[in-house]
Amino acid sequence: MTLWGVLWRSDSLLDGETEHLMYGGLLPLIFTTRAAARAYIADNHGYLRTYTALQKEPHGWKMPKPVRVKVILA
Repeated sequence: MTLWGVLWRSDSLLDGETEHLMYGGLLPLIFTTRAAARAYIADNHGYLRTYTALQKEPHGWKMPKPVRVKVILA
């Protein structure tokens, strides 16, 4: 089953380049459509587009992006 997740990204001198799937509580943020993932990103992290202080050092935050997630139920 292929769904959509949200990938958090940052690049700073302190931590280097980091990427990880975002979680809501104990479960990863998973959406059935790319549009739903993009809407979540815009609603919850849209401020990063204009907040340049968080994009620079020491934070280095980048806009999260929707990524395909392959779900395997065992």
